[in-house]
Amino acid sequence: MTAPVFVVEQVPDGPEFVLEGPEGRHAVSVKRLHAGEDVVLTDGHGRWTEGVVRAAEGKDRLVVAGLATIHEEPWPAPRITVVQALPKGDRGEVAVETMTETGVDAIVPWQASRCITQWKGDRGLKALAKWRNTAREAGKQSRRVRFPEVADALTTKQVAALLATADFAAVLHEDRGYDSEPLATVQLPTQGEIVLVVGPEGGVSPDELAAFAAAGARTCRLGTSVLRTSTAGTAATALLLGRTGRWA
Repeated sequence: MTAPVFVVEQVPDGPEFVLEGPEGRHAVSVKRLHAGEDVVLTDGHGRWTEGVVRAAEGKDRLVVAGLATIHEEPWPAPRITVVQALPKGDRGEVAVETMTETGVDAIVPWQASRCITQWKGDRGLKALAKWRNTAREAGKQSRRVRFPEVADALTTKQVAALLATADFAAVLHEDRGYDSEPLATVQLPTQGEIVLVVGPEGGVSPDELAAFAAAGARTCRLGTSVLRTSTAGTAATALLLGRTGRWA
């Protein structure tokens, strides 16, 4: 099994480091790590180092020794961003969790016109914080050292502006009567930015489709079945990672 990952504010340059607070508590009281086990310390932004547990002290102190080289994971190419319409209930966290585990690079919450969920005021801030915390925890669970960025929620106009800057932009659209291309065969860039839009359960509205098309986005489909908004982004991310060679 690969070494567990813990997040630190700044990656230590060795030779020893004491992991404390919530991360230390998780290592000692939840993971129950002992002397001699390997661990990875990361800032979640691509910098990381590895060491060996020297001692577990109390309930929340893990002493890590043998720290030497600080590594930096390069930026992935192409970078994959998923614009995720706001799902109902906890399905937003499910989408963020599974996309993070799969390997997405950035997630953009989108307040689509047909979204039942509304992010307003304190409720919106709390929901965004949950998405960001979910990305962090899923990043640790999947042994990532560069966690996906979770942006502030965007309007349709702002999403269109984002699509206009992408090297490849597409809207996942499930309407069989609509002229869409298979995402499995469409030509993809090997560098730059890929941005995918995942609509809400009620679908992307005609006005939104028109705005995104005007920004240069293509309309694509995953297959013959219709996926939930909370799973479509994960399936699309996996497909793109395979097709671009990032899973090679």
